[in-house]
Amino acid sequence: MGRYYSGDIEGKFWFALQNSNAADRFGREGYSSFLQYYFDEDSLDGVEAEIAHIEAKLGDKLHTLDKFFEEHDGYNDEMLEAIGITRADLSEYADLGLGKQIATCIIENGTCQFEAEL
Repeated sequence: MGRYYSGDIEGKFWFALQNSNAADRFGREGYSSFLQYYFDEDSLDGVEAEIAHIEAKLGDKLHTLDKFFEEHDGYNDEMLEAIGITRADLSEYADLGLGKQIATCIIENGTCQFEAEL
């Protein structure tokens, strides 16, 4: 069973890595029994700043993770350890993907709203 988010953007949170409130870090807090998020053009600078922060934090590991997921559909701890990636790195990578979805949605639509399952 997974936890999903849906609305202007859709996806599935990474199992055992990504919190349902992952979008909070991009400048808005979710509310309700579902976390409800609304971003608009005024939010874009903050979203892009957090994306840049995550990319800087991951550094060279970002390329390693991109390449790994181009070659693999899944992962386990041993596979990640072999390439020098921690679960914390993977959690950051998952949040980066969410942040990029939010930014793209704002750029394309002017707003981005979605609900996240708790």
